[in-house]
Amino acid sequence: MNIIHVIVLAIIEGITEFLPVSSTGHMIIASSVMGIQSNDFVKLFTVAIQLGAILSVVVLYFKRFFQTLDFYFKLFVAFIPAAVFGLLFSKKIDELLESALTVGITLFIGGIILLFVDKWFNNPDVKEEKEIGYLTALKIGFFQCLSMIPGTSRSAATIVGGMSQKLSRKAAAEFSFFLAVPTMFAATGKKLYDFYKEGHVFTGEEVRLLAIGNVIAFIVALLAIKTFITFLERRGFQLFGWYRILVGGIIIILYLSGHNLQVI
Repeated sequence: MNIIHVIVLAIIEGITEFLPVSSTGHMIIASSVMGIQSNDFVKLFTVAIQLGAILSVVVLYFKRFFQTLDFYFKLFVAFIPAAVFGLLFSKKIDELLESALTVGITLFIGGIILLFVDKWFNNPDVKEEKEIGYLTALKIGFFQCLSMIPGTSRSAATIVGGMSQKLSRKAAAEFSFFLAVPTMFAATGKKLYDFYKEGHVFTGEEVRLLAIGNVIAFIVALLAIKTFITFLERRGFQLFGWYRILVGGIIIILYLSGHNLQVI
């Protein structure tokens, strides 16, 4: 893994982490095109650069993160299902992560769903995060568990979950961003713990690559979140649906034609 790989993967992470398009699917295509060989550090890197993306949410919504305790309780309630399912089914999730075909199929099916969500959920009652109740937060948390199937997209699952509970597009998207903070922080912490538990120690070069990756992911995610919210309010999900169908279709075709696609 070299500096070019780091820059490309960090840009992909920054763009795709908060969009309903699956960062995993894009990582598969990028890593295969660039010929990145998967190893323990590469797998850790693709998770750890999420910290940069997390920071972009905190910076953009700084005031929202320092409100009432109710805000944190809602996030905790929504986070619980993913924490429980993640611990119970971690081995099965790891197995699914090795399947590029699973990612392609899930991307494709999710794209079809996104073509219709604007029609299915077009009468929102909840316009702001502070109007979300605890039961609604918990239901969105269960939707987040769907993202444990590679290719689903955590963002897509939680936003659609929010809209199904009568949240507006903007409110659903913003709650999805907020929920990403504890979820992605926990995922990164678990990955770091496993990395050290297996006896690995970071080299100076690996620390440098992680630092560069996080800075780039942070900057790109800032721009992606701002652009996404504006686009979502005006245009909805159809374009993302067609895009997912295209990317999923490419992965399926490449896989079936014998290309060596790696989930890193």
